[in-house]
Amino acid sequence: MTAFIKGLSRRSIVAFFGTLYAVALLFALFPPLYLWGSGSRVEILGIPFAIAYWIVDALVLGLTLAAFYVVEDIRGELDDDSLEPLVENLGG
Repeated sequence: MTAFIKGLSRRSIVAFFGTLYAVALLFALFPPLYLWGSGSRVEILGIPFAIAYWIVDALVLGLTLAAFYVVEDIRGELDDDSLEPLVENLGG
């Protein structure tokens, strides 16, 4: 799987994750989609659909960002210098 991820072009990875993120944002920011489901009496694991809608949307957004971070880490595209804690010499 790692070899497959490393073999993909940067453009295809950004397009894939950008599409997932854009669809999740569309569901969050386009009111008719929410209003369509808010009138239903369907429950998902005991949670009304209107609330489960937002929970699922938040999970998709968060997991998409986390997966994109993991893919960038596998490809070695993260800036390692920014991940190091800043250490200052406080002694005199």
